Formats: sequence, C-alpha cells, structure tokens
Amino acid sequence: MVPFQDVLSNVKKLLQGSDSDLLLIFLSQLLEANVFSAQYFQSLFHSLDHDLENLSDVEDQARRLALPIWQKWDVSKEILFSALDNMADPQPGDNGDEQIAPDQWRLEIPDSVLLDIISNDLTLKDIEDLAALCADLKEFDTTAEPVECPAPEREEKLPEKRPRRKRAEEQPAKKTPRVKRKRADPPSVKSPPAEEKPPVSDVVSPQILHVPCVLNSAPLPRPSGPASLQIILSFNQLPPSVPLGPTYVLVSPPAVGPVTQIVPLSPTDGAVAPVELSMVTHPPSSLSDTASRGEQPSPLTPTSPDKTPLEEHTHTAPPSPVIPKQVEDYIQQLKSHLRETCSLMPGNMRMDTHYINTPLVQRKLVIRTGKNANKCLEKELVPLSNSERRKATMDRNQVFQKCGPKPKRLITILGKAGNGKSMFIQHLALDWTADLLPQFQFVFLLNCKVLDLTRPNYSLKDLLFNLSSTTVCDDSDSEVVFEYICLHPDKVLIVFDSFDDIGDLEGLLQSSATSATDNDYSVRQLFSGLSQKKILSGCTLLIASRPKDVLNQLLRKVDSILELGCFSPEDIDLYISNYFADPSKQERALKKIQSEQYIFSLCSSPLLCSFTCFLLKYNEVDGYVLPTTLTDLCLKVFDQCLELKTKEQGSKQDITQLCTLAWEGFKSSSSLLSQDQKFSQDFLDYCINCEVLASKQNPGKNQITYFSNLYTQNLLSTLHLLQSKDVNNKTLLAQMVLHPRRKKGNGECQDILQRFVMGLLYQNSSPVLECTANSQAKRTAVETHLKNLKPGNLTPSRLLELFHCIYEANNIKLAKLLVKNLPEKLSFCGTQLTPTDTYIISNILQNAKSLKLTFSIDLRDTCVPLSGLKDLVALGCITSFRAPTMDTIDLWEELHRSSDDLTLKHAIKKFTIDPFKVSEISHIETLQLLVQIHIEKKLPMGDADAALENGVPAVRNLHKLECELGQQNGSGAFLKLTEILPALESLQHLDLENNKLGNVEAEKLAKALQSLTSLKMLNLSQNCIGDAGAQKLALALSTAASLQSLSLYENFISDAGAENLASVLPAMKSLLDLDVKYNKFTDVGAKKLSAALKNSPSMKSLQMWNNCIPLGVFGHLRLQDSRIKPL
Repeated sequence: MVPFQDVLSNVKKLLQGSDSDLLLIFLSQLLEANVFSAQYFQSLFHSLDHDLENLSDVEDQARRLALPIWQKWDVSKEILFSALDNMADPQPGDNGDEQIAPDQWRLEIPDSVLLDIISNDLTLKDIEDLAALCADLKEFDTTAEPVECPAPEREEKLPEKRPRRKRAEEQPAKKTPRVKRKRADPPSVKSPPAEEKPPVSDVVSPQILHVPCVLNSAPLPRPSGPASLQIILSFNQLPPSVPLGPTYVLVSPPAVGPVTQIVPLSPTDGAVAPVELSMVTHPPSSLSDTASRGEQPSPLTPTSPDKTPLEEHTHTAPPSPVIPKQVEDYIQQLKSHLRETCSLMPGNMRMDTHYINTPLVQRKLVIRTGKNANKCLEKELVPLSNSERRKATMDRNQVFQKCGPKPKRLITILGKAGNGKSMFIQHLALDWTADLLPQFQFVFLLNCKVLDLTRPNYSLKDLLFNLSSTTVCDDSDSEVVFEYICLHPDKVLIVFDSFDDIGDLEGLLQSSATSATDNDYSVRQLFSGLSQKKILSGCTLLIASRPKDVLNQLLRKVDSILELGCFSPEDIDLYISNYFADPSKQERALKKIQSEQYIFSLCSSPLLCSFTCFLLKYNEVDGYVLPTTLTDLCLKVFDQCLELKTKEQGSKQDITQLCTLAWEGFKSSSSLLSQDQKFSQDFLDYCINCEVLASKQNPGKNQITYFSNLYTQNLLSTLHLLQSKDVNNKTLLAQMVLHPRRKKGNGECQDILQRFVMGLLYQNSSPVLECTANSQAKRTAVETHLKNLKPGNLTPSRLLELFHCIYEANNIKLAKLLVKNLPEKLSFCGTQLTPTDTYIISNILQNAKSLKLTFSIDLRDTCVPLSGLKDLVALGCITSFRAPTMDTIDLWEELHRSSDDLTLKHAIKKFTIDPFKVSEISHIETLQLLVQIHIEKKLPMGDADAALENGVPAVRNLHKLECELGQQNGSGAFLKLTEILPALESLQHLDLENNKLGNVEAEKLAKALQSLTSLKMLNLSQNCIGDAGAQKLALALSTAASLQSLSLYENFISDAGAENLASVLPAMKSLLDLDVKYNKFTDVGAKKLSAALKNSPSMKSLQMWNNCIPLGVFGHLRLQDSRIKPL
C-alpha cells in the first residue's frame, strides 16, 4: 500500500496550488466515488472554505483530506492524479487566476483621444482603430510580449460551466441594475458556409493593454495631472452564437483613499462587467483567489525606466512606534520586579552563582497513523538516539530564533518533574531584564499552580496584570499600557509555567476567548484564545510542561518543541561544588554521592540532586548511609525538614489534614490548596518554612498557598492512601497504572505515586509511618496483584514502571518473581530511558543469574545513555541486544579507548540488527559505516582490534532488510544501498517495495544479486521498472539458486519484459511464487509466461492479471494451468 506521507504530500500540493473551483470538483468526485460520507464532505467543504486563509492550517486540512484518500487508495488515486494534472495544465481560456505583470500592459491614453472615443457608441471597427492607434503611441512598452490567446472553437453544444463556490467577500450586497441605452447596429458579419469551417487564429494580435490586478494592502497614490483612464483586455466568455470579438473595458486608476470602487461598464453593450472581468482591486486583506492566500502582495513596479509621478512616491519603512511615557515607566518597573523575584532559587540560593545551564534539545513530531481520522491526526514526539540528541542540542539564547519562514509563536519546553523548568523560565526572564531578548518589550510570567482555573470572570487584562508575576500598575496607566500591548502584540511574551496544573486539555480548543476586553472568561478559555490567535494575535506563548502529561492534546498547534536536558556527570560535580562553600565538604559530599551509583543517577535530576545535598548538609557524619530508593530519599528529606522546624518551634504539627488535601489535589491534578479549607496561620507558616508548601501574594488579594513540588505532594498523598481507614484495598489498587483495567494514567504524577505506594508499604524506619503498622492487609493485596500480573502483556512504558515499583519495594522475593515472569524478548522500544531507568533495569535483571534465565533486549528509540548501555551489555543474562547503530558504535569506541576488551568483545558479539528497516537516509549511512567496520575489521577512529577479528556478527547474520524510503527518497538512496548489498552474504529477505526504482536502479540491483547467494524472497512491487530493467533482472535471477518468491507487482513491464522473464523462468528451479500483476504486458506476454510455467513444475503460483489482458484470454490460460491466479 502506498505510504501515507506520499498521499499527504500530493494532497498538500493540491490544496496550495489549486483554486476553489478545482477543489469543489475534486471533493465532489471523491464523494461520488464513496471515498467519504456526505457529512465528512460537508465538514471538509466548510473547513477548506475558511481555514485556507491561513497557510499554517493547510497542513492540518491536508491530513484530514488525505486520510480517506489513503484508506481507499485504489478508488481515489485516479481522481487525485487527475486533479493534479488539471492544476498543472490549465485549460485554454480559463484565465481566472492569470496574474499579469503590472508593468507589462499599462498605458495612459490622452484625454483628447478618449473623449472622442467615448462620446460615440463604439463599434467593432472603432475598437480595431483604437487598437491600431495605441500600437503607434510612443508611451507603449515595446518590451512587453504579445498575449497569445487561442480563439474559441464553435461548437454545436454550449460548454458546461463549472460550478463555482462563492466566498463571503465575493457575495454582492445588492445586485447592480443593468444600464439600458440605445446601441448602434453592429456591422453585418458574414458567416462562412455550413460545410466550411471558419479559420481559427492561433494567436490574437497584440491588444491595447492589460490593467494590472493590483493586490496591495495600501492604496496607490494618484498620479499628478488630469485624471486618466486605462484600458484592459478580457477574454470573451460569450457563447458561440454571439459574434466573437475582443472586449475592452475602461476603468479608472485606484483612488487614494478607501473609497467605494465603481464597477466599470462594458462599452459594447452597456452591461456591468463581472468582477472576474473587471479585475477590480479588492479591499485590503480580502483576497478572493485561493491560490494567492497567505502570500504578501507584490508592490507595483514602474512601467518605464523613465521617471513617472508614481515613482516619486517611494515606499519607506514605517517609523518606530512612539512609546508613551506610562508604558516606558511600566516596562522599567516590570524589569526591576522580575530582576528581584527571579534572582532567588529554592534554599535561598542565587541564580547567578548556583544555576546550572543545562542544554535544550530540539524535538520533532511525527504523524501517528491509525484506522480512523482521530488517530491519524494525532502527533507524537519522534524518538531520538543519543547521537541525534547531540546534533539537536541548542542554547537558551536560541529559543526564539526563527528557523524557517514561519515565526515561532507557540513554543513548548518539556521536562520531567524536577528537571528545572521553572528555574529555566526565571533565567529567561533575567535575560530579558538584561536586554538579551530585544524582540520583546513585555514578559508576563504565569504560574499555573496558583491560578484559579474555574472562575469565569477574567479578562485578558486581568490575566496579564493581576494573575502574572508583574508589578502593581495604576488603573489609568494600566489602560494605556494595555492599549499599547493590544496594538503591538508581537512585542509580548507570555509564559505559562507548570502547565500540567491546567488540567485535561480535551475540548479546550473548542471553547476559547474571542474578545480582548470581555471579562467573562476562565483562564483556560483565555489560553485557548491566545493559542488560536483569536485574541492578541501575534504574541509569543511559551509553555512549560511534563512530556507525559496533558500537553499531548496541544502538540498539533505547537510551532517549536524543546526538551530540557538533565544534569550530566560534569553538571552534578559543578552543582555540588556550588552548594557547599567549604572545599572539604565539597570533596566529601562528591565522594559519597559517586560511591552510590543509584543516588548518583538520581542526581541527574536537579531537584533530586538538591535533596541529596540537603541531607548531606545536615548529616556530615562519616558513617551516614545515603538512601537507596527514591521513596527513602524523599521520606528522609521530609523527616529532616520536620525535625529542623520542630526543634526550632519546640512543638510538632499534625500533618494528617495536609495529607488529605494533597490527595484531593492529586485527584484534580492541582497543586493549589483549596480556599475552603481553613488553616491557622501558624500551621501555614510551619509548612512554608519546611518548604512543603509555597505561597504567593496576589495584588489586592489573599495569600495563595500551594505544594512546593510534585514529589512532596505525591508523598503526602501516598501517606493518606496507606493511613486512612476510608481507603480500602480496591481503591488502593485502582490508583496504580499497572492495573489491567486502567487504560489511561495521569502521566508522570501517577508514576511517582505508585512508586511511593510500593516503597512506603515496605518502609519501616520513618516516624511519619507510625500509623502504617496495620497496613499488612494492603501489602498482601498488592503482592497478590503482582503475582497475577503478566509482564509480557504490558507496553514498554508500563513494563518500565513495573521495574521501578519492584525496585522501590526493595524486596528480593518480588524481584525474583518479576524476573521469572518476564518474556524472553524484553522491549523498551520507544520509551525514553534515563540513567536511573537503566540502573534499575540492570539491578532487577541481576536476579536472573540464580534463576538461570537469559533475555534479549530491544533498546531502539530509547535514547539510552552510553553508561547505561554499557551496564546492560555487560550483564551475563543478556544474550543479544538492539540499540541505535550509531550509539552502539560510539560505545565500541569508548570501550576501545578505555581498553575494556572484555566488555568490548561482549558488546560486539551481542549486538544484532536483524531485521533491519530503512525508513530514513541516515539509516543507510549508519549501515554503510557498520559494513565498513565489518570489512576493514577496525573501528573508524582506531586501529585493528582483536574483538573484530571475525568482523561484525550483526552484519554477517543479517537475514532481512526492508527499505521504506517512499517515492521521494527511494531511488536516490537506493544507489547507496546497492554498494553495501554484496557484503550482506546471509541476506534472505529483501523488501524494496514502493521506492520509485527504475531501470537504472534495477540494473544496479541485478549486479548486486550475484553476491546474495542466500536470498529467498525479493519484493520489487510498486516501482517504476520497465522492460530494460526486467531484462537485467532476468539475467541475474537466472542464477539465483535459492530464490523462492519474486514480486514485481505494479511496475511498467510490457510484453518484451514479460518475454525476458518467461525465458529464465524454467531455469529458476527454487522459485515457488511469481507476482507480476498490474503491469503493462498484454495477452502476448501472458501467453509467454503461461508457456514458461508449464516448464516450471516446482512453481506453486503465478499472479499476472492486469487490465491489458483480455478477460477471455486470461480465463483460458487459467483453465490450462490452475497455478495461474487472478489476484
């Protein structure tokens, strides 16, 4: 089947290059062919009528239209290709979209001549005399080429008029009445005899001139001197019964101001000329031509090198807007306020001394196809390998840089909980205060944790001035500032931090704010209006969110997706050095953290790294043991904070009610404490000082309190689940993503909760767990659930969460139970792995040694770090692994440099690439490099190595190769592939379907087939191979001793190519199935193949039906040999 991307590119080309008439005919033909329903046709009709005004929506509409075409490709492909041909080759006389250069057919006629012309009725002879007169005028542009227009042929039947869909701006408010006046009798036109055909002129003589269709947003200046008229030529659209002749229209030059355009009259009959003929300039931003939408109108060019009055009016750049004093004062106050509030980090650390600048990674989206339209329109992030991430790395100062023709108006920063998204935004605000972001005059920071998302009484002004981290502004000044912001939206940056707290985005884009002044909107509606450019269009939005949470619904609208990276080992060292001022403490802390591999991997998260440093700060004894699980780390930090404040205040606060509120917030995906709950100010101050809660004082409003981070809120929620008597075992199990009936989790928040559930169930050393002594029943219920769980049925992401939960329990019995139930082929494909993830997988799989179990592991599309890949490869229970080829080669080189020969030997021996699928050109390049290592027996950057003495086993044992590059890249990339095919000695399955391979590529493949002695299946379907290519392939296939299946379905093989295949068919003793249907050979070639089939007793089937073979002949051949199959 044709790839969806190829169909999408053709549909997008059709939408961008065709007019509304062609689109309507195209949709109607698809509807008649039952490609989609009438309701779907109506939705497409209305969406294409409006959404194509914005070129950014063309891609979305193309996907909606391409999906049913792709699903019913056999029916709709002819309709699509016919529409593309009509778009490329317009019919003669169809000049509705013709663009005439303004400087080619422009002429100003002296008033004396025109007054003499228009004072009398114009006859055909008068118009011809006028044309001759204009040809002699010196002002006429002699460089212009004559217009060629084929004369319309006389037909007995009137031509059918194509239906045309009128847009709103083309509907006239009131029909202009026809002007009645006496017209002179036209001269008699002598018709030719009926038996003789009138001569048809191929080229019409040069006419007077064409008036340009000026599509300019600004009115043209009126030329100096008396008013002049201009004459244009339009093609005659009258039926054949009317005597044919050229039609001339006199129009006035455009006026200076936005006055009402007078529709011109035709001088031949006094009728009002239609809009298509008069080429009247449309009002600004109301282009009626579909093909010209979204394009900037070109300025009017002069008609002559000599200076004219029009040329004196040069277009100069508009002056910079004058900033009112109130606006300048507000900007300075805002910078001062952000400079003060964004300079501090948690723990009273300063941004300029403790902030670690982590890199950003540019992510891309891919369309995820499915069986229905909803799934097809979804997008997901493209997985990146470790080497690809290094190439896509960018700095903070590149966030707003324009990378293409479309500006970045909606940008997303993705990062896991605790990765430092809020700190990144604070540093971005500090960059703006230091004039490092000159493109913005305003920066508004909104923390979604403190926003009341339910109140429907906000306006855009409230959102910017009252809900953001901004300075107080007087009412009079705020009106001036807000008016300036509305006039200059491109100077505004609005940041939504902690976007996860905004809740589920399903249905968000269908209910949005449409007015910048109304005050009856919720925060969700205001965000929807901003993201869809319905209010403050042109502003820049920056969203910070976790990758597994609610943002999936919004990905299709995002212009740029950036991922905030975690700490590298060098960043961890730098953070610890900045945290401890004493050099001796720095050294001891760094040494202790590096000695604990799990804790060191956790420190790749900035928040967890600060937790670890906090514990070491207050526990400096040499015998202090660091936590071994995430639950233990967060619990000890929480206990330490409570202990410090208890000593300071002399009393301990009850946190039971706080745990209940944390659980309620978890269920509603909110960090905000409910205003209905009343706490004493002492209790709130106690929790704020413990850094369990954080607060924000809104201007003129009460204090807003919220949980400081996700880990603390989830820990308190878990304490409520385990301690509350109202929570039974069924409720507890229902909150785990691993529950088989739970289809949709709550993202990363849910993952952390279930890890804490497992960790606290088996935790016995914390003072806050005094009430969990009776939790044995809940522990038993969880163990029973895990015993009945089948890990082989879990997706890679859920399997990884199961590993985390078992590790948090720190129970050998559960770890062995998990390993025993694991499938032999482990797959984490498509799930991004962190250093912590790879450590936990390695730790759990170490129990396989005592159980004498072995596994193969798939790590493709996981971005596994090299350190984690090294640990997994070194495990004795891992017999083979799959990983990105470039990452594996990088691992080999690193092991070679470190002289770790044993691990290098295992890494080379266990690596496999079978089956290998080529979907990008980079895959061929990496395969080339792997084959080069196999042949040369050395790494690219090193000398010969003993571990490569026998080459690369992955190349030697490659049995299946699939190439899915599609129509656009297939033929060019295939030539690279043919260079490495001879090295794949064990290749048995070669699939080259739908790669646009022609005769040249077939000849290259024929040479390579001589080395593929083990090849059993060759698929060359849906390519462009003709007779010459078939001849070369036939010669090579005659010696293919092991080939069992050959497919040449849907190529361009005619009778000569079929005869060549038939000549070698008896020699192919091992061939069982041949598929040559839907080619171009006739009954002649079919008979040749049928005759050859009789001499091939080992063959089981021959499929050769196509439309060129007469049905009777084909039926007769089938009666002669039952092995001939129709389809």
